[in-house]
Amino acid sequence: MELANWILTIIWIAGIPVGVFAFVHAALQRADAFTAVDKLNKMAWVLITAGAALLLIVSYRGPFTIIWIAGLVASLVYIVDVRPKLREVQGRSW
Repeated sequence: MELANWILTIIWIAGIPVGVFAFVHAALQRADAFTAVDKLNKMAWVLITAGAALLLIVSYRGPFTIIWIAGLVASLVYIVDVRPKLREVQGRSW
């Protein structure tokens, strides 16, 4: 059981900057780019990634493990699915 706790702790610590990056990236994008790539609008993604980052920061132990994992998944969906499409439309490198 000790190894599982270490692995979860490492994933949680690594997930915090991922969540913050997803939020900052979503907040800095143009609103029309989200509709151009046929995704949710900018406000929806900003709220989703902000909530995900907040969940990652404040919830770790006990019954909250599933909550921060959900926040990490939401952040990763943005980074893996939405961000590449936004980069294509806007022609930006980050």
